[in-house]
Amino acid sequence: MSRLRVDWCSNEAATYAVKRWHYSRTMPVVKTVRLGVWWDDQFKGAVIFSRPCRNQHLMFGLRPEEVCELGRVALDGHEGFHVTAVVSRALKKLRERCPRLRLVVSFADPAEGHLGRIYQAGNWIYTGTSAPARMLVHQGKKLHRRHYTGSTFDNPKAKPPRGSVWIPIPGKHRYVMPLDRRMRKQVLKIAKPYPQPADALTEGAEHQLGEAVRPRPSASEVAS
Repeated sequence: MSRLRVDWCSNEAATYAVKRWHYSRTMPVVKTVRLGVWWDDQFKGAVIFSRPCRNQHLMFGLRPEEVCELGRVALDGHEGFHVTAVVSRALKKLRERCPRLRLVVSFADPAEGHLGRIYQAGNWIYTGTSAPARMLVHQGKKLHRRHYTGSTFDNPKAKPPRGSVWIPIPGKHRYVMPLDRRMRKQVLKIAKPYPQPADALTEGAEHQLGEAVRPRPSASEVAS
């Protein structure tokens, strides 16, 4: 029996993983589906899919229900297994539950030093970058912009701290995983070469996880 298990998990477990092990510390603000990751029955994190926030279906000529976004891969390290294996198993589970899906989209943020290496290793198709955006910074620290744009329910249109500034940031690297042959043939027409280290803005970031290994949670801390 495989030591690696990827299976559906609760929102509480996924939130725990994201807040503890993902660089963003935030869950997507849209509806999600969530898969937990276990190694030797030890909870190791979560993979989270959601509806795209940027009308991605229009770019590919699809209906909204035919596209989803891989928004978070939040793991407590990956000793003993490969992240690409986790993502592959998560995609298989997703396809079983959502047979109408035709395309999965994900992004790697060069402002965080991310190139999307887990997608490159998993043979995802690179299609370029999203539109440039802005980053809100206060005293050298990045703030989560959705808290100040009315995109969260608990803090709508909050005022940024005095002295905060918006700075321009480049678009994110966009990767796609087609789920049928017709879709693959379509997206291969717009495929581009994978970005290389010179395309990242932060030195020393070699993977998408964004965080160092932290203490493992106990079984009582995590909902299974």
